[in-house]
Amino acid sequence: MNLDFQSHIPEDFADESRVWIYQSSRLFFMSEALEMEDMLNEFVARWDSHGHPVKGYANLFFGQFIVIMADETATGVSGCSTDSSVRLIKAIEEKYKVQLFDRQTLAFLIKDKTQLLPLNQLDYAVQNGFITPDTLYFNNTVLTKKEWMDKWLIPVKESWLAKRLALA
Repeated sequence: MNLDFQSHIPEDFADESRVWIYQSSRLFFMSEALEMEDMLNEFVARWDSHGHPVKGYANLFFGQFIVIMADETATGVSGCSTDSSVRLIKAIEEKYKVQLFDRQTLAFLIKDKTQLLPLNQLDYAVQNGFITPDTLYFNNTVLTKKEWMDKWLIPVKESWLAKRLALA
Protein backbone atom coordinates (compact mmCIF):
# COMPACT_ATOMS: atom_id res chain seq x y z
CA MET A 1 0.00 0.00 0.00
CA ASN A 2 1.32 3.42 -0.95
CA LEU A 3 1.26 5.49 2.24
CA ASP A 4 2.18 8.80 0.62
CA PHE A 5 -1.04 10.67 1.35
CA GLN A 6 0.79 13.98 1.93
CA SER A 7 1.39 14.52 -1.78
CA HIS A 8 -2.40 14.73 -2.27
CA ILE A 9 -2.86 17.51 0.27
CA PRO A 10 -3.08 21.00 -1.27
CA GLU A 11 0.07 22.99 -0.56
CA ASP A 12 -1.73 26.34 -0.72
CA PHE A 13 -3.64 25.68 2.52
CA ALA A 14 -2.25 27.15 5.75
CA ASP A 15 -0.76 24.70 8.25
CA GLU A 16 -3.44 25.84 10.74
CA SER A 17 -6.27 24.85 8.38
CA ARG A 18 -8.95 22.90 10.25
CA VAL A 19 -9.30 19.21 9.47
CA TRP A 20 -12.11 16.75 10.10
CA ILE A 21 -11.52 13.03 9.46
CA TYR A 22 -14.40 10.60 9.12
CA GLN A 23 -13.49 6.92 9.18
CA SER A 24 -15.82 4.57 7.34
CA SER A 25 -16.94 1.28 8.83
CA ARG A 26 -15.86 -0.36 5.60
CA LEU A 27 -13.82 0.21 2.47
CA PHE A 28 -15.76 2.03 -0.23
CA PHE A 29 -16.22 0.32 -3.59
CA MET A 30 -14.56 2.08 -6.53
CA SER A 31 -17.95 3.04 -7.97
CA GLU A 32 -18.94 4.57 -4.62
CA ALA A 33 -15.64 6.43 -4.35
CA LEU A 34 -16.14 7.95 -7.81
CA GLU A 35 -19.68 9.07 -6.95
CA MET A 36 -18.49 10.40 -3.62
CA GLU A 37 -15.72 12.38 -5.30
CA ASP A 38 -18.41 14.31 -7.18
CA MET A 39 -20.36 14.88 -3.93
CA LEU A 40 -17.25 16.14 -2.12
CA ASN A 41 -16.20 18.43 -4.98
CA GLU A 42 -19.71 19.86 -5.27
CA PHE A 43 -19.85 20.48 -1.53
CA VAL A 44 -16.48 22.28 -1.46
CA ALA A 45 -17.45 24.40 -4.48
CA ARG A 46 -20.60 25.60 -2.67
CA TRP A 47 -19.26 25.70 0.92
CA ASP A 48 -19.72 29.10 2.51
CA SER A 49 -19.79 30.78 5.88
CA HIS A 50 -22.27 33.63 6.29
CA GLY A 51 -22.30 34.23 2.55
CA HIS A 52 -18.52 34.13 2.11
CA PRO A 53 -16.89 31.20 0.31
CA VAL A 54 -14.87 28.81 2.46
CA LYS A 55 -11.52 27.77 1.04
CA GLY A 56 -12.19 24.08 1.38
CA TYR A 57 -10.90 20.70 0.34
CA ALA A 58 -12.42 17.25 0.67
CA ASN A 59 -11.20 13.87 -0.47
CA LEU A 60 -11.29 10.16 0.23
CA PHE A 61 -8.03 8.62 1.46
CA PHE A 62 -7.10 4.94 1.50
CA GLY A 63 -10.63 4.16 0.31
CA GLN A 64 -11.94 4.53 3.86
CA PHE A 65 -11.26 8.01 5.29
CA ILE A 66 -13.13 11.13 4.23
CA VAL A 67 -11.12 14.23 5.04
CA ILE A 68 -12.56 17.72 4.95
CA MET A 69 -10.27 20.73 5.36
CA ALA A 70 -11.00 24.45 5.66
CA ASP A 71 -8.37 27.16 5.40
CA GLU A 72 -9.67 29.78 7.80
CA THR A 73 -7.06 32.38 6.91
CA ALA A 74 -9.50 33.61 4.25
CA THR A 75 -12.92 32.88 5.81
CA GLY A 76 -13.62 31.49 9.25
CA VAL A 77 -15.82 28.42 9.48
CA SER A 78 -18.98 29.14 11.46
CA GLY A 79 -21.23 26.70 13.23
CA CYS A 80 -23.61 26.74 10.28
CA SER A 81 -20.88 25.94 7.78
CA THR A 82 -19.61 23.14 10.02
CA ASP A 83 -23.17 21.83 10.24
CA SER A 84 -23.37 21.76 6.45
CA SER A 85 -20.29 19.52 6.30
CA VAL A 86 -21.84 17.22 8.91
CA ARG A 87 -25.02 17.02 6.80
CA LEU A 88 -22.86 15.95 3.84
CA ILE A 89 -21.23 13.20 5.90
CA LYS A 90 -24.64 12.02 7.17
CA ALA A 91 -25.90 11.92 3.57
CA ILE A 92 -22.90 9.78 2.60
CA GLU A 93 -23.58 7.49 5.56
CA GLU A 94 -27.16 7.02 4.49
CA LYS A 95 -26.45 6.62 0.78
CA TYR A 96 -23.70 4.01 1.20
CA LYS A 97 -24.95 2.35 4.41
CA VAL A 98 -21.74 2.99 6.36
CA GLN A 99 -20.91 4.45 9.76
CA LEU A 100 -18.76 7.57 9.73
CA PHE A 101 -19.24 8.88 13.28
CA ASP A 102 -18.15 5.81 15.27
CA ARG A 103 -15.30 6.99 17.51
CA GLN A 104 -15.20 3.64 19.34
CA THR A 105 -13.60 1.85 16.38
CA LEU A 106 -9.91 2.40 15.70
CA ALA A 107 -8.02 1.87 12.44
CA PHE A 108 -4.59 0.31 12.10
CA LEU A 109 -2.39 -0.61 9.18
CA ILE A 110 -1.70 -4.33 9.48
CA LYS A 111 -0.09 -6.38 6.71
CA ASP A 112 -0.56 -3.51 4.25
CA LYS A 113 -4.32 -3.29 4.88
CA THR A 114 -6.48 -1.02 6.99
CA GLN A 115 -7.92 -3.08 9.83
CA LEU A 116 -10.65 -1.81 12.14
CA LEU A 117 -10.71 -2.75 15.79
CA PRO A 118 -13.33 -1.90 18.42
CA LEU A 119 -11.78 0.05 21.29
CA ASN A 120 -12.97 -2.55 23.80
CA GLN A 121 -10.84 -5.22 22.03
CA LEU A 122 -7.66 -3.18 22.04
CA ASP A 123 -6.12 -4.70 25.18
CA TYR A 124 -6.74 -8.20 23.82
CA ALA A 125 -5.14 -7.30 20.49
CA VAL A 126 -2.03 -5.96 22.26
CA GLN A 127 -1.76 -8.90 24.65
CA ASN A 128 -1.93 -11.33 21.73
CA GLY A 129 0.54 -9.47 19.54
CA PHE A 130 -1.90 -8.32 16.86
CA ILE A 131 -1.08 -4.71 17.77
CA THR A 132 2.52 -3.83 18.66
CA PRO A 133 4.16 -0.53 19.62
CA ASP A 134 5.26 -0.15 15.97
CA THR A 135 1.88 -0.93 14.38
CA LEU A 136 0.75 2.08 12.37
CA TYR A 137 -2.36 3.77 13.72
CA PHE A 138 -4.70 6.19 11.95
CA ASN A 139 -4.89 9.02 14.49
CA ASN A 140 -8.19 10.61 13.48
CA THR A 141 -7.98 13.07 16.38
CA VAL A 142 -5.76 15.47 14.39
CA LEU A 143 -7.25 18.95 14.09
CA THR A 144 -5.04 20.88 11.64
CA LYS A 145 -3.37 20.36 8.30
CA LYS A 146 0.06 20.28 9.97
CA GLU A 147 -1.06 17.62 12.47
CA TRP A 148 -2.70 15.66 9.67
CA MET A 149 0.50 15.63 7.66
CA ASP A 150 2.75 14.81 10.61
CA LYS A 151 0.66 12.85 13.08
CA TRP A 152 -2.14 11.03 11.25
CA LEU A 153 -0.45 7.74 10.39
CA ILE A 154 1.86 7.06 13.31
CA PRO A 155 3.14 4.11 15.34
CA VAL A 156 0.90 3.20 18.28
CA LYS A 157 3.77 4.04 20.66
CA GLU A 158 3.62 7.70 19.49
CA SER A 159 -0.16 8.01 19.81
CA TRP A 160 -2.55 8.71 22.67
CA LEU A 161 -3.06 4.94 22.87
CA ALA A 162 0.43 4.41 24.32
CA LYS A 163 -0.66 5.87 27.67
CA ARG A 164 -3.73 3.65 27.72
CA LEU A 165 -1.96 0.39 26.91
CA ALA A 166 0.71 -1.68 28.57
CA LEU A 167 3.03 -1.87 25.57
CA ALA A 168 5.88 -4.34 25.83
